[in-house]
Amino acid sequence: MPEIGIIIVTYNSGLEIGECLEAALRSGAEVVVVDNASSDHTIAEIARRGARLIANSDNRGFAAAVNQGFAVLKCEYILLLNPDSVLQTSLEPLREACDLTRAAGAGGCLIDAEGRPQIGFMVRQLPRARDLILEALVLNRVFPRNRENRKYRALDLDYTQRQTVGQPAGAFLMIRRAVWEELGGFDEGFRPLWFEDVDFCGRAADRGYVFYYAPKAVAKHTGAHSISSIRVELRQFYWYRNLLRYSARHYRTQVFRTICLAVVTGSIMRGSARALADWSLQPLVAFGSVARLAGRCFVFGWRDGAVSSDLRP
Repeated sequence: MPEIGIIIVTYNSGLEIGECLEAALRSGAEVVVVDNASSDHTIAEIARRGARLIANSDNRGFAAAVNQGFAVLKCEYILLLNPDSVLQTSLEPLREACDLTRAAGAGGCLIDAEGRPQIGFMVRQLPRARDLILEALVLNRVFPRNRENRKYRALDLDYTQRQTVGQPAGAFLMIRRAVWEELGGFDEGFRPLWFEDVDFCGRAADRGYVFYYAPKAVAKHTGAHSISSIRVELRQFYWYRNLLRYSARHYRTQVFRTICLAVVTGSIMRGSARALADWSLQPLVAFGSVARLAGRCFVFGWRDGAVSSDLRP
């Protein structure tokens, strides 16, 4: 049995999965694809290459699909690989980093189509409350070079060196099975996507584990192919909902409430600006849903059942 397994989660990934899967199969790792009810030709592309497939009848979300993949792979090291990520090198640098003292896992270097490292995405530090407040208030977008954002997005890191980091991107992340089992895998409440990998890295750090960045492991990454099929208003809602879920889990109550207020304020600002720019009330409706959710969380705290159905696809 191979030491390394690869999990690829697909959702309408027909245009990307072929090249990704072929490179993954060439690596010698054991590969499983978990499909979240794609409606395009994703399944046909997977079948054409003879890869092992778990085909879900509905979209269970990224976290749940990854947990399914871990359940069927028995390898000691498991790589999470996005379907728009194509391996360019051996996976050995990631495996070696996973064997370092107190390592929970390791991420590699993601490059774009021109070969440029995706700095700001492929590695970040675990978010502090102030980072999420600045994100919610849109200040990191308006002033992207501010000191706090540079630290959060690891813009000043020496990306030529292997080193410990807070949060490698889940698009290209190897995890030790022993740590995965100790932490109970991904929290499936983060659905359909966003913040499940951040939460896992945070829980690992709470137990004294570290993650490494290993620059000699490289994958070409396109990015954002699956979310393009999600309506813009739902993308906003899912992202903010999972930000609030993460905040409720990792910060004290008073800090969480401060983040809620920042989300309310930022949503009103963004909705108003977008409505004026588009000459439409639709942005106010979309961001209004986010503001209402954050307002309820401010008053009542995070309640899974109360926030799971505010918007539906």
